[in-house]
This record gives sequence, structure tokens and C-alpha cells, in this order.
Amino acid sequence: MLSKLRQLTVDAEGRYATDDELTFLKGYIHSYELRINTYNKLRELENAIVEQSYEKVRSQDPNVFNSSGTDITAKWKADTRRVLRYSAVALLIDDTNRLKEHLLFWFQTVMQAFKAQRSCNVTYAVMQEVVKQSLTEQEAKLVCPLLELTRNALADDIKL
Repeated sequence: MLSKLRQLTVDAEGRYATDDELTFLKGYIHSYELRINTYNKLRELENAIVEQSYEKVRSQDPNVFNSSGTDITAKWKADTRRVLRYSAVALLIDDTNRLKEHLLFWFQTVMQAFKAQRSCNVTYAVMQEVVKQSLTEQEAKLVCPLLELTRNALADDIKL
């Protein structure tokens, strides 16, 4: 949303925006209540989502939280919470670019440096399952694409 507004101010400088250029605002206004409710629900369920994701990931691959003999569970949980919080803001303001620019560009480099792509792949695939169980279908449709974007960015060597 913020990126789209920024672009609109550039595109429509010195003139009125057209109806077509304002369409995204109508869509945002229409989805605002769902977005705010989903954001609030994520805030309330953050610990449960992270814990359920942790348990499922651990049951699938118990070694994923072991890095060169060191238990990285606490770091994993902190990183996973960070991603969930940034995703919540991105869905609230309908701005995927903000998620990319403020978290994923940097975090992708970090995960590659630590060779954590496998962990990210499993984590954000599992988290989507947990979100689908924790939220309504409409709410999950807002969150899961952001988690999938995160999975793709952090699990692969794909540049954003």
C-alpha cells in the first residue's frame, strides 16, 4: 500500500489520479477490516503459532535445530517471531515490498551465510500449515502468501 501510494504520487504529480490508478485504494479499503482483524489475531496467537511450528519442524527433522553441535532453538524462535511480525505488518498495510526491503533482502544473506536454507524451507512450509489451522480461510489467504514469499526467498538462492 505504501509503495503503491508512493508510486501514485510520482505518476500523478501535477494532475489528478485516474479511477484506474485509485483502484488499489478501493480494494484496500474493502479489505481493511479483515486485515486489521488478521493482524490482531497474529499478535494474539504469535507464541502458539511459533511453538506449534517448532514442534512440527522438530518432529519432521530433529536435527534442524542443531548447528555444528549447538542448539539454535532460541535463535530459531526469535527469527521466526521476527518474520511473523514483519509479515503481519506487510499484510496490515498491504505492502509486500516493505517485507522484502525491510527484512528479506537482509535476512536472505544471513540465512545463506549460515547455510540455513533447509531449515527455512521446512520452517515456513510448516508455518503455513499451522496458520491455516489457526486462522480462518480468509485470514490465512492473507498470511500464507507472505510466508511463501519468505520461504522462497530464504530457502533458495533466488535473489529478490
